[in-house]
Amino acid sequence: METDPGPPPSEGAARRAARLQTPRLRREQATMEAMLRLNCADNHDRTAVNGEGLCPECAALLAYSRKRLAACPFGPEKPTCVNCQIHCYGPKQREETRVVMRYAGPRMLLRHPVLALMHVIDGKRPAPPKPRGVNAAGPAAKTPIEK
Repeated sequence: METDPGPPPSEGAARRAARLQTPRLRREQATMEAMLRLNCADNHDRTAVNGEGLCPECAALLAYSRKRLAACPFGPEKPTCVNCQIHCYGPKQREETRVVMRYAGPRMLLRHPVLALMHVIDGKRPAPPKPRGVNAAGPAAKTPIEK
């Protein structure tokens, strides 16, 4: 008996999935996964882990980060999130990610040195200009008083 694969993905969903297959974004995704695994293994309850070795809270943050990475308007040229002009994470997720990176960052040098080094190098790259058509208030946005 065959299972119904469901409707084909939309054009946008297919484009986002393809974007995640670029070497730069695959590495960024692997770095986030490694940091979450390190943080989760040392700080969270290990009785309720999923197939990726994460507790439900960390699994939710990983899914959120994958979704945001796939939708990033910069694509493979994206800067590290701290250097980005467009902050696409919500305040709660941004703080959770900051806590994870603060804990796991130094430990990455021993456990995943290549990912850690590449993340530092990526952080030194200048951020590209903001893509056209992105609705984010920046320094160029005019307020009603400045008209």
